[in-house]
Amino acid sequence: MGMVAHIAMRMGRQRMTTSAILTLTQWLSPSYPLGSFAYSHGLETVIADGWVDDAASLQIWLEDVVSNGSGWADAVLFCAAFNAADPAEVNATGRAFAASHERVRESLNQGAAFARTRNATSDWDMPDVLFPVAVGHAAARINAPLDIAVSLYLQSFVSNIVMACVRLMPLGQTKGQAVIERLAPLCEQTALAASFATLDDLHSNTFLSDIAAMRHEVQQPRLFQS
Repeated sequence: MGMVAHIAMRMGRQRMTTSAILTLTQWLSPSYPLGSFAYSHGLETVIADGWVDDAASLQIWLEDVVSNGSGWADAVLFCAAFNAADPAEVNATGRAFAASHERVRESLNQGAAFARTRNATSDWDMPDVLFPVAVGHAAARINAPLDIAVSLYLQSFVSNIVMACVRLMPLGQTKGQAVIERLAPLCEQTALAASFATLDDLHSNTFLSDIAAMRHEVQQPRLFQS
């Protein structure tokens, strides 16, 4: 291959990768109509019970959720959907393993909103599936790099929870952003591990987080849907 052809090929690959990453950041940004702002992922109960009351305790809580809880489970489902020709089986497994009704509703509502927007702005015909399954399947369709796609998903997952906590306790925007920044390496590490995982590795060991999600179903008063 000549030098000019080699450079052209490299530039073509770079444009493809850059375009996919730009699309992913659009899908996962707060401006995309997913309704993510309406969910606290159980943190409303956690904060009300005093288990999390500042930036340090929030970071510790989210470290566990990302690496050993629903963050890890979402990453595994994302990767499985990315690699699957049909996401239906992945979606069924994810629903079966969900720890509570609110967790299923949170993920299904955001997944449905994602599919609705994608179908309205493209010629796609995406089904209503769990959110990580939907984005994982869509990321594969745009040839996004898997490791980057899962990392961006997890960072968005963390960001949405932190922004909910900014509204629930005296955390502040600056400290909230600091928590998100400190969790970025863990998002990347978890994404890398999930890219080598299968559905057999689907699990959650963060029992307090799961219990908080269950208790939130009957919490009164409350601001968030989860």
